[in-house]
Amino acid sequence: MPGLVALRILVSGLVQGVGFRPYVHLTARSLKLTGFVRNSGGSEVEIWVEGGEREVLEFLRRVVLSVPEPAEVESVYVEVVRPVGYRDFIIERSSGSAHLRSMVPPDFGICDECLREVLDPGDRRYLYPLNSCVWCGPRYSMMYGVPYDRERTAMKDFPLCSECLAEYRDLGNKRRYHAQGISCPRCGPKVRLYTRDWEEVNTEDPVAEAAKLIDEGYIVGVKGVGGYHIACLASDDGVVAELRRRKRRPTKPFAVMVLDVEVAGRLVELSSEGVRLLKSPQRPIVLLPKREGSPVSRYVSPGMSHEGVFLPYTALHYLLLSRLRDRFAVMTSGNVSDEPMCYDESCARAKLSRLVDFFLVHERAIVNRVDDSVVRFTAGRPVLLRRGRGYAPRWIRIPARLESEVVALGADMHSAPAVAFEDKVVLTQYIGELVNGDTVSELLKYLDLLMRTYSIKPEGAVYVVDKHPRYVSRSIGLELGRTSGRVEEVQHHVAHILSTVADRGLTEERYVGLAVDGVGYGDDGAIWGCEILYVDGARYERVGRLSYVVTTGSDRDVEYPARVLASYLLRLMGEEGVREFFRKRGLFKALPGGELELEVVLGKLRRGGVRTSSLGRLLDSISVLLGVTMRREFEGSPAIALEEAAFGGKLLAEVEQPLVRVGEVVEVEPAPLISNLVELLDARPVKDLAYSAQYYIGRALGRAIAYAVRGRRVSRLIPAGGGAAVNDIVIRGVVDELSYEGLELVLPREVPPNDGGIALGQVYWVALREQLGDLR
Repeated sequence: MPGLVALRILVSGLVQGVGFRPYVHLTARSLKLTGFVRNSGGSEVEIWVEGGEREVLEFLRRVVLSVPEPAEVESVYVEVVRPVGYRDFIIERSSGSAHLRSMVPPDFGICDECLREVLDPGDRRYLYPLNSCVWCGPRYSMMYGVPYDRERTAMKDFPLCSECLAEYRDLGNKRRYHAQGISCPRCGPKVRLYTRDWEEVNTEDPVAEAAKLIDEGYIVGVKGVGGYHIACLASDDGVVAELRRRKRRPTKPFAVMVLDVEVAGRLVELSSEGVRLLKSPQRPIVLLPKREGSPVSRYVSPGMSHEGVFLPYTALHYLLLSRLRDRFAVMTSGNVSDEPMCYDESCARAKLSRLVDFFLVHERAIVNRVDDSVVRFTAGRPVLLRRGRGYAPRWIRIPARLESEVVALGADMHSAPAVAFEDKVVLTQYIGELVNGDTVSELLKYLDLLMRTYSIKPEGAVYVVDKHPRYVSRSIGLELGRTSGRVEEVQHHVAHILSTVADRGLTEERYVGLAVDGVGYGDDGAIWGCEILYVDGARYERVGRLSYVVTTGSDRDVEYPARVLASYLLRLMGEEGVREFFRKRGLFKALPGGELELEVVLGKLRRGGVRTSSLGRLLDSISVLLGVTMRREFEGSPAIALEEAAFGGKLLAEVEQPLVRVGEVVEVEPAPLISNLVELLDARPVKDLAYSAQYYIGRALGRAIAYAVRGRRVSRLIPAGGGAAVNDIVIRGVVDELSYEGLELVLPREVPPNDGGIALGQVYWVALREQLGDLR
């Protein structure tokens, strides 16, 4: 066949479930080329193309450089092959074999075109709640496996009708040609309304009826893309209070779904970046400042200056919101406290029936549970708090190449383990806290799914765990690692810093990093939580920290932070002074056992206890000291309340800053600050004291970092991580202080700085150890 050339092309990236094969097909046909394109078992796409040399090269250029969103090409393997004489270019049936490993597509929010069809009375998909196309709709949440084809998704039970099949086969239909998840009112899953006893409500329009019920004050469970929500009026104090009573959730904020950006603007202050995030395909919950005069009930996010809002990401949600009188509603996770969100009907019936009055349910199965993602702003930049729908399970490229396949177990809080290979790390979606069998089962399920999807061989993998001897995740990793005998442990705060280095693709060898959180097992047996580390590849040295305070070591120290406050005060005023201070300030009510519990705490501290350098415990203690909070209502709530109490506060020059002691290990001593706060308690507004305390802690940490950098040949970038690294006031203090030294603090972008991103750092630590040649 003279004049013909042929190429075999393997394309990796985000190329399955995003309209990439139809794009390749149409491109080849437009250039009069022949061959085939098909999905392969590693989530990649295989292409065989034949034709004239100029046309084939133009085809290659377009496939690599001009793919339409949301497809992403990351790597391309090209092999020159002998033409076999294909007569046409076709989309072939998928192959189960894997050549290159590629990304599993996340779920995408509904696109403008699909929404337009739903709202057009002349369109055959008018008012269809599950409309989607190649640009939008569920992907990961409805996948049983790869390659991504309809028969491996929850849509396998819904054969295409003749009209949808015609669209599927129509070369000219760029949104539905070979789109695997499409459907319509004739052939797609139906939506039904049920009572809490699971009796179907007879209605022609279940969505409109559900909206009517919500407007009447009822609480409705709504099946979404990755699980069940619980919806109710967000403007009615009584309804929101009733939801709190049923969920046994006294103060933890609820999210609010809003019809559109215009409605959002009635509730919160919008920035251009906030609008971009709200309208992005990921559709995360975004924490934004509350607008004065907002119609949202004060019980939705009590004591908070920010509201978590998000836009509808399915037609079902949009249609429901459009029929509500407010055009916004509480839309919170459908779960019992500390348990995973329900995502099937059996869980909803068993666990949500006592929480809701009705259920709005579609027939499409949710295969993989995916929580809503959450984003906030810290120091003016967006930071992920929870990585779920829309973001997971996209992989993250690290600035090193692994020799081994890796399974990282992460931590027990904000659990999100990972698998890794080559230079790619794939974290699971947010799992939750490993506090019960359900969340542990979820971890094992999604870790197994990723290992199968990316062909990770258990017997050859390196398993990475946290050093904390009591972590459930560690126990799981040790057990799984018995198959390979290769288990490595990484110190918690080192992993936090390396997570940011890997996330940002930083390539310098040496850094001084900052890790600030509530708890991490230290190399000296103490509980670390505010650490300045010198990191040289996989080796590290502790060069700075918050001064130790002795605690009882009980879990009650976290739940009742007045116990830790007593320890801080003990160093300033002695036992009798602590008793008198608690009596005078009414702090005995911050301890369930009152005066007796304080005596127990003082007795334990007298005998010595567990040392901690935790920034989280310090912030919690100041929160109690200023009368902002009395106990921990949910994870991080005392420190969150302290940050919120500082909203609108101003910096007080008379507040004394923490002392920075320069030595072999730089120490930040908060005693002068606490002593000064005690003196100013009745003389200055709480919001000013709260703001000043947090900002000055940040400034002191910045000074300590600057001291640690001096005399060391390290990067001018300071990678930071940990749960407290999202505290806007503390981080602004650090940033301001570092700017005087020409240093820049960097936070992660693709993963949360909290424990939800720590598996990335664990993986990167293995890559660095391999580079040193000291990994067994």
